[in-house]
Amino acid sequence: MRHLATVLEVPISALESDPVKRRTFLTDIAAVAIAPIAASDIIEQGFAAALGRRPGVEQWQHKLVGYGSDYMSLGAAEIQRRLAGDLVILQQQLETPGLWDVAAKLMTLYGKTFPGADGSKAVNWYMMASQAADRSGDDAVRVWVRGRAAIALGYEGASLSVAESFANQALAISEKPTLGRLNALVGKAHVGALRGDGRGARALLEESRRVFDIAGSDEQESDYAVPLWRMNVFVSLLAARLGEERIALAAQDEAEKALPPSLPRFATHLEMHRGLMMARSGDRVGGVGYARAALDALPPEKHSLTLRMLMTEIEHG
Repeated sequence: MRHLATVLEVPISALESDPVKRRTFLTDIAAVAIAPIAASDIIEQGFAAALGRRPGVEQWQHKLVGYGSDYMSLGAAEIQRRLAGDLVILQQQLETPGLWDVAAKLMTLYGKTFPGADGSKAVNWYMMASQAADRSGDDAVRVWVRGRAAIALGYEGASLSVAESFANQALAISEKPTLGRLNALVGKAHVGALRGDGRGARALLEESRRVFDIAGSDEQESDYAVPLWRMNVFVSLLAARLGEERIALAAQDEAEKALPPSLPRFATHLEMHRGLMMARSGDRVGGVGYARAALDALPPEKHSLTLRMLMTEIEHG
């Protein structure tokens, strides 16, 4: 059976210009959903939308806000299933720049739900999301999508060349201090750290701090936001990878002070960063055990693919 992502990996230009390809897309995505029940739900959603009143831009923007919040606490499987249904519906009505904006951000989030140590499935989605962002005509969206892809791949240690390319594209589009630029800088810093370019990574970290001081978020619980605690989660892993124990511990302390109790998955991130530090300092057995205990303490339905990839890095890095 073909994977759902295989069906959705259709060039945007083809979907936009060819009604037959659109219909094929809708039929195929329903047919290859991971489970028959999920397929039934997606078929029903698609036809209900086609036969009824389609959601407007404001309704889609509301959904976008909801997904940004839900991603922070729900597991990857549930988010993927829900997003698949909504992407089928949204794909039918990509007629305005505002809807391309929504599509680009939802596609970016959808990419975050796919496994694979090389990030290949996610990369396909991030590339499509970048094309969709370009169709929106909004430079802020174009920068955000590419920056989010860069930090996602860089944090996960996946497809480093692609992560760097997304970061460079985002940085070239606009020099405005935005969340998209912040994500791009931190993502590129992680790439540098993983490649052994400590000096470059530290310079990018300092630049990202300056951007954060201007563009950091007040919103605390959204994938579309970077509040203080989340910035420190990024810094914690980066410093652990660089062997900067003092910076890592300070970032972990600051993150824990501000982290909302409703987001236990990110507390697990911090604990696993400590395991990585132990492993990098020479106590591989102790570090792996510490990180594994932290991951096992989090209910399985709360696990993210990022956490699983981080566990792999600690075990084999």
